[in-house]
Amino acid sequence: MIQLKRVYEKPWRKDGLRVLVDRLWPRGLTKERAAVKLWLKDVAPSTELREWFGHDPARWKQFQARYRRELGQKKDALEELKQMARKHVVTLVYGSRDKEHNEALVLKRIVEGRKR
Repeated sequence: MIQLKRVYEKPWRKDGLRVLVDRLWPRGLTKERAAVKLWLKDVAPSTELREWFGHDPARWKQFQARYRRELGQKKDALEELKQMARKHVVTLVYGSRDKEHNEALVLKRIVEGRKR
């Protein structure tokens, strides 16, 4: 099972294994407060893609397509995430304020085998 949560939200036991999926560490957050068990920088969007997207909802559809292409080159890291999700509750944590347009949402769909 995979859940999504902002890294700034209070961690709960029900979160299970908390995995940070951002390339950059969240601003102003200590490791203790983030309660992240694993930081998978390898599955985060490239710096170029992240900067191009800028969390602009108008670019969301194109961002998803570009991010999926990038993830096609990171099959090992994706497989690691899939294996974790088969064994544990996994919460993908992210720093974005936008809960409807972020990489964790795309990643969750891919790991669950959904197209969109």
